[in-house]
Amino acid sequence: MRDDRTGRVAGVLLAAGTSSRMGRNKLFLPLNGTSVLRRAVATALEAGLDPVLVVLGHESERAIAELDGIPCTPLVNRRYARGMNTSVSAGIAAVPGDATGAVVMLADMPFVSAAMVRAVVERFRKGDAPLVVSTYGDVLAPPILYGRPLFDELRALDGDGCGKRVVKAHRAEAVELQWPPAALSDLDVPEDVDRARARIEGEP
Repeated sequence: MRDDRTGRVAGVLLAAGTSSRMGRNKLFLPLNGTSVLRRAVATALEAGLDPVLVVLGHESERAIAELDGIPCTPLVNRRYARGMNTSVSAGIAAVPGDATGAVVMLADMPFVSAAMVRAVVERFRKGDAPLVVSTYGDVLAPPILYGRPLFDELRALDGDGCGKRVVKAHRAEAVELQWPPAALSDLDVPEDVDRARARIEGEP
């Protein structure tokens, strides 16, 4: 029997890293009149994810202050230094029991739009696949929607990665949405931020 997919879909936004290649915390860098962190949370909220769980680690107190006034739930992952999978695990563990699934997102992917996230959710609701993955050319990356039947596997994750061990185990069952490779742009070094700002300013 097909599982019920009418419940809400949560958002798990990963924002715990140290930004070591950037030289300073990328979450607080200005981008189009807001910070990288606030922009990512706004995207998740605009997409209708509920609740939006923001998994923090490095400079968590500063990040919590940055999120003041935004309807999201900050979570502090004390194990963040052990790798991104610990943040996935922490976020999934906090998803409410009435949520039918969760979309894992990265805070430093500013060109992932609310429309993209909504499309992922809609595709999940219309089918019976346990997960919906995003690909950018040959690269698989968030947003990735995991159905509740996969939550136990996600909660057991540790170390590096972004839930991709679970994706690999269920890849044959997954639905794939393809996006333009340009939407994959993330923010790792200062030059990435400069390019993102120029691109956003050039958008109509």
